[in-house]
Amino acid sequence: MRVQSLTLAAASAALLAPTTPTAAPPPTAWRGNPVSAADLLAKVRDCTPVSRGRYRSDIGAPANIPVCGTRDAVFWKADMDIDCDGRPGHRCNRRTDPHFSDSTAYAQSDGRPLSAERLPFIVVPAPSRIWDYREHGVGGGSVAAVVHRNRVQYAVVGDTGPQDIIGEASYATAKALGIRADPQGGGTPSGVTYIVFKNARVSPIEDHAAAVTTGERLARQFVGAR
Repeated sequence: MRVQSLTLAAASAALLAPTTPTAAPPPTAWRGNPVSAADLLAKVRDCTPVSRGRYRSDIGAPANIPVCGTRDAVFWKADMDIDCDGRPGHRCNRRTDPHFSDSTAYAQSDGRPLSAERLPFIVVPAPSRIWDYREHGVGGGSVAAVVHRNRVQYAVVGDTGPQDIIGEASYATAKALGIRADPQGGGTPSGVTYIVFKNARVSPIEDHAAAVTTGERLARQFVGAR
């Protein structure tokens, strides 16, 4: 009898005891394998030019870089110069960059310039007769996939540059891709592919997590992954 009573008492206590819910797994930006650099590069192997002319990678370089287009994106293959403009910080300021400007073409939601050393963003050429990015569903906050070697970094369009030069991204973008991010002598002379998705922007522009989530989703659609 005692054994049975103790068993019943234990069972009753177990039913009455408060339970601790099992913690839910942390959310992930994307369920499944991320789109690889190889998959993205395979989709931009062929170029249908949408620019009326071609861009230089640097002052004095030959004008041989077209902006190419598909139904869903525009892209170009170029070098990467380091943009350190915007809100000054430890890495980006007038001391570290003799060409430093404390403004960017697009601002944060609080009105302040973007931070090149914190926010991954790319630079598009200012509108000209060569190409006007605004005519292709691209603007401040447009989501981009930047590919270098076997790495993919999602970023936003955050600044504009010279009308005849292409191939520039923020300090943070370069660092994430393993490219030397020094505004003086950093960057890489070739091998960077910039893919900007049409009519896809994040707001606020400084929300990098939203850019990554949106970029991964659009990249999967772009390469036809499920």
